[in-house]
Order: sequence, then structure tokens, then C-alpha cells
Amino acid sequence: MSFFRHVFQIAAKDLRAELRTKEALNASLSFALVILLLFSFAFDPTAEQTREISGGLLWLVFAFAGALILNRSFARELTNDCLDALVASPVSGAALFTGKCLANMALLVAVELVCLPVFGIFYNVRWVHRFWPLLLTLILGTWGITVVGTVFSALTVNLRLRELMLPTLVYPLLIPALMAAIQLTTGLLAGQPLAAELTNWLKLLIGFDIIFTALALGLVETVLMG
Repeated sequence: MSFFRHVFQIAAKDLRAELRTKEALNASLSFALVILLLFSFAFDPTAEQTREISGGLLWLVFAFAGALILNRSFARELTNDCLDALVASPVSGAALFTGKCLANMALLVAVELVCLPVFGIFYNVRWVHRFWPLLLTLILGTWGITVVGTVFSALTVNLRLRELMLPTLVYPLLIPALMAAIQLTTGLLAGQPLAAELTNWLKLLIGFDIIFTALALGLVETVLMG
């Protein structure tokens, strides 16, 4: 039980810290909305083209907006050697990592839920009738981004160019998860049921999340102590 208590304490601490300043949240949300707005003016797609690019456009925005949130995950702990204090505390590395993942995911999902109505308005896409399967896809895809991004956020926290290194390291690893999320989102927004070919992409996304979560929990102690 102490593990879960530590997890929620870390998550609550990170959320309070972010909501107090709103630095990463405001930057991420502003970036996502500006990109959606610029793409709508730059391409002015037809209804058929919108259905074809909807998944790719959304997850491109989510992936880049997520990097702004993930960059701050461990960087905010550098002040007054807070990261060293956390590592030396009785909180296990797995609990620290899981708590930060939950906080990062909550922030990123909040940005995504704000972006969805804006996307629907700018691109004339009806997404509400597929809300629950779409929400499942968002949660699974966001968890994959968050797990991989949080690990590399800890790994690059002491680098001077961490804002550049984090996306450089993370995005190649996220290709399978992003491909699955893009295909699922595109199919769902086109009105396809969550069955047949989409089920295979869903299995790929779930498998990615399980594998990388297990790897992250197994390696986090080494990453933090290194």
C-alpha cells in the first residue's frame, strides 16, 4: 500500500507544482492550438482529405505538445537539489517514476481534450459520436508517449540541450505507438467500428504500452542513480 501512497503523493505534488505556475501546460496548449489553426489555413482540406489526415494531424500535434510537458517533468526538481532529495528519500524509483507518469499523462490528456473540440470546429469533423473509443485510443496512446518520455526526461535532465535531446531520443521509439494511434484515430473519425483491422492496431498499442511500461519500471532505478 505504501507504493500506491507514494505514487499518488508524487503525482499530486507534480500537479500542484504545475497548476501553480502553468508554465508547461500553457506552452503545450498554446502550441497545440496554434498548430491546429495554422494547418487549417495552410491546407484548407476537403472533407475527404480531412478524414485521411485527421489521425496523423492530431497525433503530430499531441506528440510535439507532449514534449513541452515532459521536458519539465524532472527539470523542475533541479531547483535546490530537489531531485537528489527525492532519489535519496524512502520513495522507490518505481513509485517516483509512476507518480510522474500519472501527472504528465493527466496534463497531456487535459490538453488533448481541449484540442478535440477545436479540431472539430476548424476541420468540420464530427468526433462526438465516436467519443468513447476515441477516448480509449487517446489514453492508450498518451500513456505510451508519457512512459517513454518520462524515462528520457530523467535521462536527459542534466544535459544543457535537454529540450533538443528529449524529442530526438523519444520520437523514433514512439513510431509503433504513433502509427497504431494514428490508424485507430483515422478509422474512428471516419466512422469505422472498433473491430476487424482496427483491432490489430489496438492490440499493437496495448502491447507497446505493456512492454515499455515494464522496461521503464525495470530500468528507472539505474536511470535515476546514473
